[in-house]
Amino acid sequence: MKRLTWPLVTLAVLLLVNVIYKPDFFSITMVDGHLFGSLIDILNRAAPLILVAVGMTLVIATKGIDLSVGSVIAISGALACLLISKSEDASALNVVLIAVGAALLVSVVSGLWNGLLVGGIGIQPIVATLILMVAGRGIAQLVTDGQIITISSEPYSFIGAGYLAGLPFSIFIVAFVLLVSALLTRRTAIGLFIESVGCNPEASRLAGIRSTFVVFLVYMFCGLCAGIAGLILSSNVSSADGNNAGLWYELDAILAVVIGGTSLNGGRFYLAGTVLGALIIQTLTTTIYSLGVPPEITLVVKAVVVLLVCLIGSEQFRSKWKKDKAAGKVPSKKEVTA
Repeated sequence: MKRLTWPLVTLAVLLLVNVIYKPDFFSITMVDGHLFGSLIDILNRAAPLILVAVGMTLVIATKGIDLSVGSVIAISGALACLLISKSEDASALNVVLIAVGAALLVSVVSGLWNGLLVGGIGIQPIVATLILMVAGRGIAQLVTDGQIITISSEPYSFIGAGYLAGLPFSIFIVAFVLLVSALLTRRTAIGLFIESVGCNPEASRLAGIRSTFVVFLVYMFCGLCAGIAGLILSSNVSSADGNNAGLWYELDAILAVVIGGTSLNGGRFYLAGTVLGALIIQTLTTTIYSLGVPPEITLVVKAVVVLLVCLIGSEQFRSKWKKDKAAGKVPSKKEVTA
């Protein structure tokens, strides 16, 4: 719980800023049986990022990284929309199920490709996934022929824009994936195997753990999560854009994982912290837009805030700050005032 303190404090501060600027920020209304409000909007918009970040967390726990998730998002949405647009009846449920199944299958294969390069051949994760990051964006553009594919399919739109029990359906998708991930990694030995491979893959192999299979598994899961995120994003706008869909998602996902307390050195991971990190990023984005920050400096503001969050959350940074202050290297408040 202690490791979640600073992410929780950061999220609370961001929410407080929003309340000060907009007093009805916490208000939730019901219209036609659907809940609407800023908090619901943040949860809905954060859903794709949470999914990608959860997959990225397990990859980073094995001391890896996946830079191709943004491209996998684009491929998934492009393929699903292409198959639906080519069908005779775009609203037929079987057509949508086939399109969704094909998109998820390709996403898992993409993860398998990354796992093969990293675990099977031994290429460094940042280089191996960079290949699919570049090639995947090209594949998405080939699938869409460089154009934006628009579709009109009610069953497909339900994935990203539908409501269930008054809440956006995407929230239930995220909750299901999180529940399955938590059960598999915390109630079975899989989580221990992942952390063991992240600490020392060779020692894990000598201890009887199939390190290569574990690496395959986490990259395939990361690809699946990115594929689901691609379906949510494309169905929410009923279109697929191979050029811009999922752009920079890999960086936001890595930031969410780091903010949540998972070390890039592998060996430990915290799914709850990752979810908080994704919510912080989405809340920060909403706050920036609410405050009317000019679009041209939005990314700079976002980067500065994330840097401050990471520094404040770093135990090493806080310890060094206290030592420097005790040694007189950091000027006291009185000295600064004088």
